[in-house]
Amino acid sequence: MRRLPALSTSTGSVAVWGTIALSVSGSPGAAAAVSGETTDTATRTIAAVGRAVTASASAIATAPTARTPRTYTVVRGDTVSAIAAAHGLRTADVLAWNGLGWRSIIHPGDVLRLTAAENGTGSAGAAKPSKSSTQASHTSSTSHTVRPGDTLWAIAARHDCSLAALLRANDLTTGAIIYPGEKLTIPGRSSSAKPAAVRPATAPTPSSPKDAMRGTRLDAEQTKNARVIIAVGRERGVSDRGIAIALATAMVESWLRNLDYGTYDSLGLFQQRPSTGWGTPDQVRDPRRAAAAFFGGSDDPNGSDTRGLLDIAGWEEMGFSEAAQAVQRSAYPHRYGQWESQAYEWLARLG
Repeated sequence: MRRLPALSTSTGSVAVWGTIALSVSGSPGAAAAVSGETTDTATRTIAAVGRAVTASASAIATAPTARTPRTYTVVRGDTVSAIAAAHGLRTADVLAWNGLGWRSIIHPGDVLRLTAAENGTGSAGAAKPSKSSTQASHTSSTSHTVRPGDTLWAIAARHDCSLAALLRANDLTTGAIIYPGEKLTIPGRSSSAKPAAVRPATAPTPSSPKDAMRGTRLDAEQTKNARVIIAVGRERGVSDRGIAIALATAMVESWLRNLDYGTYDSLGLFQQRPSTGWGTPDQVRDPRRAAAAFFGGSDDPNGSDTRGLLDIAGWEEMGFSEAAQAVQRSAYPHRYGQWESQAYEWLARLG
C-alpha cells in the first residue's frame, strides 16, 4: 500500500488508497491499512477501491460507543482505516484489537473486532484466577477444523477469543496461511462449573501445514484449473517438475481458483498483476493464458514484458520453492515447497 500525494484543495482533503481485500488458502492472510494524522479542523477522505468514507477529525472518537457493533464483516474494497473511520474509531485501535499491523491485508468475509476483547489481546492473556476461585473454575481447550473460506480472524470471532490468543495457541503469525482440514487449537477459557461436572477437553496437537496438505482433494473447479495448467505445460514441452511447480504455485496463490480479486490488482490463478505487465485484467483471468505466462519461454504471450519459469536461467537446478519464487517474488517463498508432494500426485492423476 502507498499514500498518494495530497490533493491541493481549499478544504485540505487527502486521498488515501488501500489495497483490494483478498479472500483465501489459507492460505489463504491480513488487512491493508493506512494511517493518517488529523487535526482538529482538517477533513480527510479515505478512498478504498472506488468507495470513500469522509470523516471529520473532530467527530472521530477514540473509543467505541454503546452503539458501536462488536464486530464487522469485511467486504470487497474495505480497508481497516475506512472501517475504523466509518465506526468512529481510531485505526490503530482496530489494528491492535485484531492483532494486525499497518501492512496487513484483510479478506472479504474476515470478521474484525470493533471493541477490545474482554480478556484482553496482550501477551498476558486472561487474568489469573484468584486462590478463592481456583477450585471453582477450570480452563478447557477445544479445536477447530479449518473449512474452505475460513480465516484466522473469522475463527477467532466465532469462538469469542482474541486473534492474538489464537495465534499464540497455534504458534502462528498474522501472515500464516491455513488450509482446509488443518486442526487449530482454540485457547481455553475459564468457566464456573464444578470440576467433577465438566470434563476438560484435551487440546489437540496442531497439524503442520504439510500434514494438512497430504490427501487434499481437489473439487471440480480446482481439478478443471489443474488440468488446464497441465495441458498448457505439455503443449510447451515443460518437464514434469516445471508443471508441478506451476500447480503448487497456483495452489498457494489462489487455492487453484480463478479469483477476481487479490492483493493490490492481483487476479486469477497465479495472482498476476496487470499493472506490472502480466496482461489486462481479462487476460490474467484467462486460465490458459495465465498458465502460458507463468511458464514463459519462446511462446510467452507477454513477450519480454514478464519473466516466466522457462526464462529463468538454471531453474531446473533450483530448489522447488526457489524456482517458483523466481517467478512470483512472493513475501512467503517457502510456501510453494510445502505443496511439492501434492503437486506431483495431482500431475500423476490428472495429466
